[in-house]
Amino acid sequence: MKNIQNLIAGFAGALSLTLLHEGLKKQLDDAPRIDLLGEEAVNVIMDKAGKPIHDDKKLYATTLAGDLLANTLYYSAIGAGGKYTWTKAITLGLSAGLGAVKLARPLGLNEKTVARNDKVKVLTVLYYLSGALVTAGVIKALKR
Repeated sequence: MKNIQNLIAGFAGALSLTLLHEGLKKQLDDAPRIDLLGEEAVNVIMDKAGKPIHDDKKLYATTLAGDLLANTLYYSAIGAGGKYTWTKAITLGLSAGLGAVKLARPLGLNEKTVARNDKVKVLTVLYYLSGALVTAGVIKALKR
């Protein structure tokens, strides 16, 4: 039962990250474009499989589903062990955000989507941190 609660909490965090990103990308001129980074990553993988996705709507939907699944699993680790929930949330949230900012270029992806200037870098890290904090809050609420 605890694993299911962790997955529910992880999904809440992943969904909050996605909603934050989707809402702000249209409102802020300097919003991180996590979606474009994800689409690029998906197409790198699909190219290697010999099945690149050329349809923009299909690519967006595939990326969105993959992001929700990956972030759900990642954030669900915050509840593992049952201790230090907030510390793990902060650590994993900052790690995910910094990873997005610092690893795009070494992975051959366009770093400008999440790291074109300091504001975008900070927002990218804060987006991932916010998803982790939502996850921790849901974990604490489900324990009651």
